[in-house]
Amino acid sequence: MLRRLILDVLFPVRGESIVELSMHLSRVEGVEAVNITVKEVDVDTQNILVVVEGENISFEELKEVLEKHGGVIHSVDQVSAGSRIIEPPHYLIE
Repeated sequence: MLRRLILDVLFPVRGESIVELSMHLSRVEGVEAVNITVKEVDVDTQNILVVVEGENISFEELKEVLEKHGGVIHSVDQVSAGSRIIEPPHYLIE
């Protein structure tokens, strides 16, 4: 059961906003919360960090929604699965 995913995503600058994208992602099966942070912007794309939390998140549906709205998963940076979320030690995050 997936509980948290942190994804590094390339998302077009033109078109839908990250506000609209967050609303689409919040409707994915199992998703209870979405946080999107813009890390970097260039002429055509922005590099965004997408954090989703919930219970039994559908990764395939999440990926489909991202791609449908122009996003491409660059990397999966963190995954939490099981009956609870374990926070990584602080020295690994810094």
